[in-house]
Amino acid sequence: MLTTVIYLSMLMFGISLLLNFFRLLRGPDAVDRILALDTLYINGLALLVIFGLLLNSRLFFEAALLIALFGFFSTVVLCKYLLRGDIIE
Repeated sequence: MLTTVIYLSMLMFGISLLLNFFRLLRGPDAVDRILALDTLYINGLALLVIFGLLLNSRLFFEAALLIALFGFFSTVVLCKYLLRGDIIE
């Protein structure tokens, strides 16, 4: 039963990734695109963790931690760029 739930959740997160990618391409504003990119990496992160649970591998969890770190940093940098126009003060 757990395998079925894992496959179902991977399918749902995969659909969510496609919808987020569509919003990233078609977002009306830059803010919408940044939000779509943020949600895209979070859903990719969840998909990676679920895949790690399926294969019983710790490597996927370490990769998810790195993606979370870089994703948060990129969101902060893009928002700062939108607010001020430059990144380094």
